[in-house]
Amino acid sequence: MFIIYLYTMPQNNEWYKQLKKSPLTPPNWVFSVVWPLLYTSIVIYYVLMILYTSCSSFTCTPLILFTIQMILNFIWPIVFFTYEKPNIALLILLCMVVLTAVTVYYSYQISHSYTYIILPYLFWITFATYLNGYIVSHN
Repeated sequence: MFIIYLYTMPQNNEWYKQLKKSPLTPPNWVFSVVWPLLYTSIVIYYVLMILYTSCSSFTCTPLILFTIQMILNFIWPIVFFTYEKPNIALLILLCMVVLTAVTVYYSYQISHSYTYIILPYLFWITFATYLNGYIVSHN
């Protein structure tokens, strides 16, 4: 999402600048720090689950759910920033949160420690859902 976010949200995006945003909206530089860390944790999670658990193929429930969620992750910034559709983007984020929460549940049954790797991601997209929801409800 971070790479697409950078691609789809130019610094002079007037539409985004004019939106009423939550007082909890972090400055833009925070996103450029957080997303690379989250993507690193996602890659680590995938690798560990594939190499060291019974999820050695993509027929494993947590990996299927998380992969679907990652597809939505890449679609979200396009819908939000390029097409300027925060309502649809909010629905995408809600699906992402649900799919990631279910992934956490199934992953925990396979490996407790690997599950903790994706918890920050779940927290972040939950926060992103709040931020997106605030934009929808205040604009």
